[in-house]
Amino acid sequence: MKNYQNYRDFDTYLKHFPDEKGYFGPYGGAYLPEKLIPAMEEISEAYETICQSAKFINELRRIRKEFQGRPTPVYHCERLSNYFGKCQIYVKREDLNHTGAHKLNHCMGEGLLAKYMGKKKLIAETGAGQHGVALATAAAFFGLECDIYMGEVDIAKQAPNVTRMKMLGARVIPVTHGLKTLKEAVDAAFDAYSKEYKDAIYCIGSVLGPHPFPKMVRDFQTVVGIEAREQFLEMTGHLPDAVVACVGGGSNSIGMFLPFVADPVDIYGVEPLGRGMKLGDHAASLNYGTEGIMHGFNSIMLKDENGEPAPVYSIASGLDYPSSGPEHAYLHDIGRVSYVTIGDDDAMRAFFQLCRLEGIIPAVESSHALAYAIQYAKEHNTGSVLVNLSGRGDKDIDFVKEQYGYGEELLKENK
Repeated sequence: MKNYQNYRDFDTYLKHFPDEKGYFGPYGGAYLPEKLIPAMEEISEAYETICQSAKFINELRRIRKEFQGRPTPVYHCERLSNYFGKCQIYVKREDLNHTGAHKLNHCMGEGLLAKYMGKKKLIAETGAGQHGVALATAAAFFGLECDIYMGEVDIAKQAPNVTRMKMLGARVIPVTHGLKTLKEAVDAAFDAYSKEYKDAIYCIGSVLGPHPFPKMVRDFQTVVGIEAREQFLEMTGHLPDAVVACVGGGSNSIGMFLPFVADPVDIYGVEPLGRGMKLGDHAASLNYGTEGIMHGFNSIMLKDENGEPAPVYSIASGLDYPSSGPEHAYLHDIGRVSYVTIGDDDAMRAFFQLCRLEGIIPAVESSHALAYAIQYAKEHNTGSVLVNLSGRGDKDIDFVKEQYGYGEELLKENK
């Protein structure tokens, strides 16, 4: 456990990070084409104004309660815990948030901001499709147009979410260059936004991109950790020993982590190790990357031999990104969060274990965090671990069945 004593409380941390230019230590900032600088400044100014408005805050609270179904519960996985020992596993049920994942937390905030700014369209990228579905939902709610850019590989893997986006009225635009996954979808969405920024707002899907997006998405997502901390205390009378969440770009995890940042709690961010440690077989940027700039921000990224963003892979479409949010890079550097890795098979084993023992089908992304929590529980004879179950697995079931059947082979291995 390191550096939790640096900040007296959660609010003190938020006041320090990011700074006025959007930096978390050396990470963050806004590295943009000249023509987009005024657009980002407009978004930043509008957000800083609206986030202090009682009218905006009250409207967002109403939406969260009446439309999203917040607060989502914390659930004690008693059978799963007992299967592996005495350490108790709890999950924050973001899979019960409307649309099935944490993404709606910031999408409704971004949609409300777009209405305030007088924009007519929301533009975004998506990998697993959860951000796309959430933004299409927000667009329908606020009466806005919506364009979602998605790699062809992910369109094939996440067909149910593609259908949902189209049913909600969004235009799903296939991205056919490069690896045809999340990084290329971000490229395409940024390019589209550069041509439409006067009438549209780019609603980035994670705590990355140029300032103010890492801060703005972070602020909207901290509702997850604030709720979870209060709920866990009410349920048990104490804080968990460890908090765990998966990390791709990092929105679900930063929202879960920060309300615990000043507490004597170990925090673990779980990156996808995919098929192994070879470059191109994983997307564990914080474990194996170096400092670099992409998509308008400075962070830690995986690079090829030319210093460009490297090809990445994960079975989880929402985690296969060659960098991570700048705040995660900062928390990594100061040692406050431990960033660990979980491979495909371990994540999928945890997927099926939660299905069979608790009756919950998790997202493949969330299964990475769950797998590490199971590993933690095996190594600790007592205590508790709280996992952010960031999404449900409806979107994944066809792909999982095709690749792993019903999990019999994975579950044959001894616990």
